[in-house]
Amino acid sequence: MNADEKKVIEQIVINTVKKLISEKDSPNRVVLGISNKHIHLSQEDIETLFGKGYELTNMKDLKQPGQYAAKESVKVIGPKGSFDKVRILGPARPESQIEISLTDARTLGIKAPVCESGKLDGTPGITLEGPCGSVTLNQGVIVALRHIHMPTDVAEKLGIKDKDWVCVETSGVRKTIFCNVLARVSDKFDYEMHLDTDEANAAGLNNDDYLKIIPNR
Repeated sequence: MNADEKKVIEQIVINTVKKLISEKDSPNRVVLGISNKHIHLSQEDIETLFGKGYELTNMKDLKQPGQYAAKESVKVIGPKGSFDKVRILGPARPESQIEISLTDARTLGIKAPVCESGKLDGTPGITLEGPCGSVTLNQGVIVALRHIHMPTDVAEKLGIKDKDWVCVETSGVRKTIFCNVLARVSDKFDYEMHLDTDEANAAGLNNDDYLKIIPNR
């Protein structure tokens, strides 16, 4: 390989790296976070499951500010099946909520609706079992609607408002376009898209993959 050929190859590498950096820094490129089944608990339910006055233990900070994976987990019991050691996410919330995939719902034997986090009216309930007691919820089990946590400055650049719907395009062998993705806009958010394990596996995606926001269809 002569000097000129080396220069051509070096320039190709430099241009490729610049392109990748540029794409990741572009406001319409969003990093993916894949959500496995997990639980958000009210303080009342935390104390029933773990004891009076109990506080969750922060095991690992999550990407969204103030959110964390707790050391604690509980058993989730449905009419047909159950899951041991389902992770709790903190901090405590006003109302308990369990987020699962459609595959998880079939295992448990419940019909969980696909809906936005916090929209719990009419959702099915379930039983949670902890080391100090159990809780039977009348509602709270959902399949979380795919969504993007979007800081206000990014939303402004993209012309997107809170509760807008967008489409997101993936790449790779299982290239997919996800439509009906809810944009949740707030200064309190870090920029991140959330899919559940069913959706991510179907599209061959991994945590920290970069996806592209495109005009809705």
